[in-house]
Amino acid sequence: MYKILRKEKLNPTVTRMEILAPEVAAKAEPGQFIILRPLDDSERIPLTVADFDREKGSVTIIFQIVGGTTMELNSLQVGQSVHDFVGPLGRATEVEGLKKVCVVGGGVGCAIALPIARELHEQGCVVHSVVGFRNKDLLILEDEFKACSDELRIMTDDGSYGTKGVVTAALDELVAAGNQYDLVITIGPLIMMKFVVKTCQKHGLKSIVSMNPIMIDGTGMCGGCRLTVGGETKFACVDGPDFDGDLVDFDEAMARGTMYRPFEAKAREKACNLFKTQEGM
Repeated sequence: MYKILRKEKLNPTVTRMEILAPEVAAKAEPGQFIILRPLDDSERIPLTVADFDREKGSVTIIFQIVGGTTMELNSLQVGQSVHDFVGPLGRATEVEGLKKVCVVGGGVGCAIALPIARELHEQGCVVHSVVGFRNKDLLILEDEFKACSDELRIMTDDGSYGTKGVVTAALDELVAAGNQYDLVITIGPLIMMKFVVKTCQKHGLKSIVSMNPIMIDGTGMCGGCRLTVGGETKFACVDGPDFDGDLVDFDEAMARGTMYRPFEAKAREKACNLFKTQEGM
């Protein structure tokens, strides 16, 4: 059992949770993920390591409440324990030798982008961060990104905070201002990453994408996160989650993602009914 040390509501649908897991914290690196089960009968899900404290022995995760399992996880409080917490899994993001990088995050994907931006900053790399959200109410981790970014651009779809527009517009502006990046690292919804890659191609920039959003099992056994990279079949959980953006078939990955929507809708409905029943008791 893994004790919850801290729980914080970042916005109406996103929660940050710090969990005591010394063995995981000892080896975790930016870009890796863990597998957890909130309760003994819960479905297991992969979540990216948002932060870790080796001395304290804790690992921080940030998750969006979208399905039955994340609803169960969010129901747990400080002092209670997560049933299973396994990791770190996946390949860490390669950041050595980079001098200037643009990190582009979208929505809850910013939780994955942050530890990478922080690691780059600590290594002396110039970090420009671009983060995008639908509106001000969904903004997360602004102060944390400010602390590790030489320049931060915040974009909102409706213009309620930062600059109105999409993250690719900010990337275009940064390049137009004379910035040349060794690498652009992007993490967020698949459609966002697809167009960030297209923008990078337009400017002749190399890009890395995190295919964390399509992972399910986390061990390569289920095949749900398979994708085509450079004409070859890869698995996001064991071969990634980071891949060369130029080589990823995003259209195929997005089409496969729609297959699970009916199942997730039923799982969420089941969890909602369960919590309503418990509240009425």
